Amino acid sequence: MTAGYRRVVVVAYPDVELLDVACPGDAFASAGRFGAEPGYRVELVTAGARPVRSSCGITLTPDRALEHVGPDVDTLIVAGGYGHFAACEDAAVVEQVRRIARNSRRVVSICTGVSVLAAAGLLDGRRVATHWAHAARIAAAYPAVTIDSAPLYIKDGRFYTSAGVTSGLDLSLSLIAEDHGPSLAREVARTLVTYLHRPGNQAQISMYLSAGVPGDAAVLDLANYVTGNLNADLSLAALAERVGMSERHVRRLFARHLDTTPAQFVRAARTEAVAQLLGSTGLPLDAIARRCGFKSTETLRQAFRDRYGVNPSQYRSA
Repeated sequence: MTAGYRRVVVVAYPDVELLDVACPGDAFASAGRFGAEPGYRVELVTAGARPVRSSCGITLTPDRALEHVGPDVDTLIVAGGYGHFAACEDAAVVEQVRRIARNSRRVVSICTGVSVLAAAGLLDGRRVATHWAHAARIAAAYPAVTIDSAPLYIKDGRFYTSAGVTSGLDLSLSLIAEDHGPSLAREVARTLVTYLHRPGNQAQISMYLSAGVPGDAAVLDLANYVTGNLNADLSLAALAERVGMSERHVRRLFARHLDTTPAQFVRAARTEAVAQLLGSTGLPLDAIARRCGFKSTETLRQAFRDRYGVNPSQYRSA
């Protein structure tokens, strides 16, 4: 900590993902405006203090050179982006990250920034998160690192890694909560108009996104009906009657277009709705169960544990 503030250093490079820089930067800056004591000072650094063009075309001007960063860093953040391939092969960048990380209280990567930390030998034997689309390639390049592409972010000792893009905001809010408590983190989330500060163990990909839009009109109709009427009768018989098909044919269509069964789709939809209500409302569990179509709080708990690995109460408190 330096002179009453925590120094946050964000490492960028050519073709960096702009959101991987902006999400933590805005979150920590907002925390200071809401009275965090000590506050944060965010600095952007690049090799040679050279401006870098982000992947969206916006050019970023750094505050200082990566090689001129001193030992007084509280939080080191390595941003992700398509440029991480070149950054990992730049021996000077990797060595400077290794040097700064050595004395930092915590070391953070956003998205594919994890590969730069891995190239520096900082993550051997650790479990880390990264963007699902890049997980296999990074895992193959760094077999001593355990890559988990499911959660939004992971803490392993003083190392924090996230899935990237908007999950970098979730991780940043978590770091602020760790430093100053959940109330301040909620204030920051509200001012940034983020819908929900998601816990780290939430899956990167929602069921609503993972399978894509069904190519069959009947399946699309049923999927929309299910998600819009969670407390209705969503049995296979009721769904088949809605589209005028046999139960067997509805099963076949769900398998072909959504790679799941009707019952599994309904359970997943209800459980994700529970997660949203737990995080965004103060409704008691029995009210949430009724709203989401579960017959009892116990069946809700079981479905929730199966999907998220924690109890609803643990999820809400996180």
